[in-house]
Amino acid sequence: MGVTAEILVYLVQTVLTLYLLAMLLRFLLQLVRADFYNPISQFLVKITNPLLLPLRKIIPGFAGMDLASLLLSILLQLLGIALVLWLVSAAFPPITLLVLWSVLGVAGLLVNIYFFALLAMIIISWVAPGSQNPAIFLLHQITEPVMGPFRKAVPPMGGLDFSPILLFVLINILQIVLRHMAGSVGLPPGLVIGL
Repeated sequence: MGVTAEILVYLVQTVLTLYLLAMLLRFLLQLVRADFYNPISQFLVKITNPLLLPLRKIIPGFAGMDLASLLLSILLQLLGIALVLWLVSAAFPPITLLVLWSVLGVAGLLVNIYFFALLAMIIISWVAPGSQNPAIFLLHQITEPVMGPFRKAVPPMGGLDFSPILLFVLINILQIVLRHMAGSVGLPPGLVIGL
């Protein structure tokens, strides 16, 4: 791959990763029923609405899940894979394989979002406990639904909450499973955003 192609691949992956991240955050925030009036929520709504609103007319939500944003995330991942393959002049695999790679990439990115959100919440609890920043409030709203069952399993001991350790173990197991699944379906390393 030449210098120009490598730069283009980097730019395509960066732009699509940022937009895909925004789309998945919007999906998660709606799933956990986060504060819609939070400035960060409003920002995510404004940047994702242009692509999401037309798709919502075709694909309704189901059981509190915004299926349109999830499908759009998979389509964006597929577009990213196709653009990278085209830029590096690689052969296109069958569409079913591209869709499978995209689903794995979106799942990997969702796991990564939770990994970094949990890590941020742990650091914030040490550095700025009780802070009222809108970003911290949204991080709490995203992580609390998954942290609740772990807190019940491992209650705080001596003022320390060890439940995030269990969640980190689960996240690492999920990352290993996703990497092996990606390898088993022939996904080239570094091609998919999120894995």
